[in-house]
Amino acid sequence: MFDSLKHALELATSWIVDIAQVKTEMLTIEHDSRNHKHVYWKGAIRGEYSHARKAWDFFCPCWHAGQAIKALSMASHVPGIADRDKIIESAKEAANFLIMNQIWDEKDGNHGLILAYEDFGHLVNTSAILESCDGLLHLADVTGNPLYRDRVIGALDFVIKNLYIKGTGLFSDAYDPAKKVIDNFYGTGGRPLLDDAMFLKGWQLTGREDFKHAFIETCDLLIEAEDPPGNWIAFKPASASAGHIHPRHAYWWGMPFIDAYLAFKEQKYLDVAARAADWYLKAVRKDGGMMRDTYVNFNTKSFGHATSGTACAVLFWLRMKAATGTMAYDKAIDTCLKYCMDMQFRFPEDENLLGAILEKVLPPEGSDRSPYHIRDLGTIFFVQAAAAYLSSMKKK
Repeated sequence: MFDSLKHALELATSWIVDIAQVKTEMLTIEHDSRNHKHVYWKGAIRGEYSHARKAWDFFCPCWHAGQAIKALSMASHVPGIADRDKIIESAKEAANFLIMNQIWDEKDGNHGLILAYEDFGHLVNTSAILESCDGLLHLADVTGNPLYRDRVIGALDFVIKNLYIKGTGLFSDAYDPAKKVIDNFYGTGGRPLLDDAMFLKGWQLTGREDFKHAFIETCDLLIEAEDPPGNWIAFKPASASAGHIHPRHAYWWGMPFIDAYLAFKEQKYLDVAARAADWYLKAVRKDGGMMRDTYVNFNTKSFGHATSGTACAVLFWLRMKAATGTMAYDKAIDTCLKYCMDMQFRFPEDENLLGAILEKVLPPEGSDRSPYHIRDLGTIFFVQAAAAYLSSMKKK
């Protein structure tokens, strides 16, 4: 599978670099339906594409750019990858998009804040800030440029001082940078956020105990709140009332427990990670696909596919294998990677699709319009998964 997966990876990176990435400082052909209040767009990734309407749109450009940086940085490590220099330059452009949308003025109370607008164009999501960061650390390793690490530490510093509810393991969900106030639009009173184990990594980079304490407190809360096994239906974007779980939920909350285990060598952390990884074994369908909503009994709807969930499952299983040596996930890894490759547009009539991974098939709506909906995350997480797999194996 090495050669076919490497070819699919190269097509997918080309889609990100040549097709999806914004090349101008201001928007041109794109529609920004949520009115994200960015003043600089070059380097961002066009997040949504309707094949039926031939139209581009965005959803949370910052964290999607951050994950694209991570994907491209990981791809640059794959032996023999085509256009490596171009891939790294694209990652740098995406990083510059984040830097241009980060407040960097020590006299400003918002110093360090990444303007990661998401659900509403004027509100910054705390989870989106964290999801923007790990790619910058990957790019710092690729380029040797400490600027990217400094910007991550600045972002974490803002979050810990302004959005973490000390001693609870909870973070305020949203922040209005214009008013400099917390906005509780989710109505949750805060959520435990463990995305990419960023506060653990921040502690490892700086030695700051407040970062370490926030990470451990969040882990402790999640251990208590785990339900169903390997997942956390009580926290959005899952829905306890509807009984369904988001396809990347166990990835966001479960996979960082591997980092906790590796850092502190406590079995309780690995046990949580194993249950979350096993949740994916039950959630993926026989062909390797996933749906947007998985119910607690592992039934799903018939439409609303989410290929990004499949790719995240692969990433999780690969990390479990690296951490423990287990071979329990090998068959599922192969099945899911093949599924992702089957979802790739290789010979499309619409040139905007070339190399993209199909994220979603929309339900029938009474017309013969194309049901294909492209989200950049399907391709971004596939690149991460394929790069992780290829970097971990020798050509067979």
